[in-house]
This record gives sequence, C-alpha cells and structure tokens, in this order.
Amino acid sequence: MTHPLHHISLLDLAPVPEGHTAAEALANTVDLARAAEAAGYHRYWLAEHHNMPGIASAATSVVIGHVAGATKTIRVGAGGIMLPNHSPLVIAEQFGTLETLYPGRIDLGLGRAPGTDMATARALRRHMDQADTFPQDVADLLGYFGEAEPDARVQAIPGTGTNVPVWILGSSLYGAQLAAYLGLPYAFASHFAPAMLEQAAETYRATFRPSPWLQRPYFMMAAGVCAAETDEEAEYLRSSQVLAFARLRSGKPGKLPRPVEDVSAEVPAEVMAGVDAALACSAVGSPATVREQLRILVDTFKPDELMLTGMIHDHAARVKSFQIAAEAASDLHLAAA
Repeated sequence: MTHPLHHISLLDLAPVPEGHTAAEALANTVDLARAAEAAGYHRYWLAEHHNMPGIASAATSVVIGHVAGATKTIRVGAGGIMLPNHSPLVIAEQFGTLETLYPGRIDLGLGRAPGTDMATARALRRHMDQADTFPQDVADLLGYFGEAEPDARVQAIPGTGTNVPVWILGSSLYGAQLAAYLGLPYAFASHFAPAMLEQAAETYRATFRPSPWLQRPYFMMAAGVCAAETDEEAEYLRSSQVLAFARLRSGKPGKLPRPVEDVSAEVPAEVMAGVDAALACSAVGSPATVREQLRILVDTFKPDELMLTGMIHDHAARVKSFQIAAEAASDLHLAAA
C-alpha cells in the first residue's frame, strides 16, 4: 500500500542553459508552468538565488507574478524567499499584492539562509546585522497578512487581511522546530540536502502545535527527477545537473552545462562523492523506473506532498521529464482528488 499523497508540485530554479540567455530561461519557465498546470501539478514554486549565472529567478516575486499571469489555476509561490535579505514589510507588500492580483493562488515559503555568497549578501543588505531575527521576522510577516489591529501604526497595503499561506523551508532541524512551534506547513530541501530529512520530518510531526493557520502537521519533501523514455537517456540528460552542482561545489558556478556521455570523466571522484550524496533523493530513469523510485521515497518518508525539481539543458526534454513524472505519480494514486 503506497502512502497517500495529497499533491505533487514543481520547484523551478529558472535555469539558464549554456548557449542561452536569461530571457530565454524566463520564457521557458512560463512554458513549463503551463505544461505543469496541464499535467496536474498543484504548486509551481520559484526560488531566490543571487549572483548565480545559471539561475534567472533572483527577483523571485516578479517572476511569480509573471508565471501567475500566464497560468489559470495552479498555485504559484516562493520556495523560497530568503528572509534575511529583506524587510518583512516589503515581502508582505509584495506577496500581499500578488495575492490581491491572483487571489487564492499564492504561496510564500521562507528560508533562513541568504541564498548566496557572503559578498553578495553584503551587497543585498544595507546593514549586516549578525543577529538571527528569523523567528521574529516570520512572526511579523504573519501579523502583516492578518487582520489589522485597530492601533497598528504600520500596515502592509496590499497585504493586510490577505492571509497568504506561509511555509517554513529548511534543510536541518531548526526549520522543523520553528514550523512546528508556529503551527505552519514545513517543506524540506531534500533535493540537495537530504541528510537530515527523516529526523526533521519526525521532529516536525512530534512537536507540532495546532495554530490558526494549520490544525495538523503538513510536511512536504523535495526530490530531484529526471525522466526520459529509457534509463540511459535519463542518466545522460541528468549529467547537466550533476556537472552544474559539481562546479557550484567547486566554487565555479556557471550556466547549466550541456550533457556529457561520461560525467565521471569531468568531475574528480571526491567531488562526485559529495554530489552523489547531496542529490541522493532523486528519481532518474524511464517511466517505470521513476514510478518505482518515487514510490519508495513516498513510502519511506511519508510526505503529505512531494515537490519535484530537475534541470535539463534541453527545454523540451525537461518539459517531457516533468510530464512523465506526473504520470508516474498519478499511476501510484499519489495525486489526490
């Protein structure tokens, strides 16, 4: 018996492939979002990264608005906004505006990391305060989205009363504990940091406190996916993401590389070991292989929702990969009615 999954969703980093531009990457994002909507994905999330030549979603709220305007029903959101980079009021105004434009379709996932290197983090902020204000910043945001207090001197307009759903994102126990304490949904970044996945899920579920936002714990895990007609083709297509991650780990981020026949010839063994560990939470192969690997992940970790992500150099092959993955999930009765 496969664990019942409420939804499958998609995380897009708006990759910029070698030989292509950011404009093409953003056009690809809109095309993929429309395909994801047609394939039955529940959410389409974009992530905030800065100073990355291969990622075009740095101005995340702007891209979310663009994608929401180009689709009709799919939820669109941030997976996530790196809150230390921003004033909570500005984020409340941005996402309050998005929710006002696209009511009932916007999600706000919040991360505690800067999502970049320290030099860029300094460039993003006017003041480098080392204090960890993340829990208070999240509380402030929740307050801005709620009904205005009669004596509130500062309001998010638009924002007040929009009740944008807020998620906590994490790759350690910190986010799990905070999401449980605040009674918020929790999404784990197992697509690139799976080491503490099981422990974080257990901690979140065991310590969850019901809140006005959520009565029982709701846990999402992320997984990589690269699906094609055959296992061999999928492994070949995935070499682009492996190469990109290896170069990032080596301090040389760039555009998404073209695929190669033998990725091990391009990456030193010690780097490859780290990449394999980081990307271990993945389903790669033919439709049948991907179906079985997704089933094992869902049965092992029992998420309420599964968020799939994956970067392929050829856009058409990437769209096809997510379509195959959606069919595989549907075959397992993963996508809820």
